[in-house]
Amino acid sequence: MSKERIKSYILLLIVAAIWGIAGPVIKYTLPDFPPMIFLTYRFFISSILMIPIVLVLKPKFPRSKREIFMLTVAGLMGSSINLGLTFYGFDMTTVLDVTVIGNTGPIFVVAAGAIFLKEKVTKREIVGILITFLGTLIVVAEPLFKYGLFNLESLYGNILIVIANITWVVYIVISKKELHHKIDILLMTTYMFVLGFFSTLPFALIQTNGIVNLLILVSTAPFIAHLGVWYMAVLSGSLAYFLYQEGQKKIEVSEATLFGYLSPLFAAPLAVFWLKEKVTLPFIIGTTVIIAGVFVAEYRKSTRH
Repeated sequence: MSKERIKSYILLLIVAAIWGIAGPVIKYTLPDFPPMIFLTYRFFISSILMIPIVLVLKPKFPRSKREIFMLTVAGLMGSSINLGLTFYGFDMTTVLDVTVIGNTGPIFVVAAGAIFLKEKVTKREIVGILITFLGTLIVVAEPLFKYGLFNLESLYGNILIVIANITWVVYIVISKKELHHKIDILLMTTYMFVLGFFSTLPFALIQTNGIVNLLILVSTAPFIAHLGVWYMAVLSGSLAYFLYQEGQKKIEVSEATLFGYLSPLFAAPLAVFWLKEKVTLPFIIGTTVIIAGVFVAEYRKSTRH
């Protein structure tokens, strides 16, 4: 195994831990900072931290209209669109549901890699993808078993997480197919956060009825809420996105996404013991089916290296 591949594995393992912890942090912080305000604050911090580094290092900015367009589309998909859907999903449902549904993202990426990047997908992987999809449907529909037809908020939240997964796939495919080896990773990450800030700011201003109220809300929030935002901005934001791009640069898209399966190892214990969330029977069944599908899809692949 090459040193570059080992380095990629280490970087992606760190990212899995950071993003696994992020779910409980988001859920705990949302009562103090609603989704759009949380995201605007987060993107502002990330932009302020990254822009000076870009100005010092001066990475080359793309000149072709196509590259700028694709960079912008990827930036919006990976920032405000993906995270906006994710945060509203967190606001409506449980960390456990979000973690399991989000864990199917790599399967979507494998499928997209085969379709758009011409990566090879075996029959075994196709069967695993179908099993995983079935398990995802069970977890998404879990609120119907838990609350019935008259409390659909959690169901809507789960559906938002599924859509967020799809936007993340678009971000990954564009980054790998259109921007790979063409645009500096530091520039790509910074541009994404700047786009995120300017695209969420109008919604935050509308939600708080103006800049003054927005500043008052942020300045009067408890210290622990600020820590949650800073964790998301610095560790889960600037650092994790940069490490992810650096880690997946030297290995296949489908292989890099396998590390996403490790995030629940960090998120689930925090959800149960810190946030006091309950594990239900439909959740267990759906999770078991998803794990089976992931095993079927990825077992043969993991033995190739």
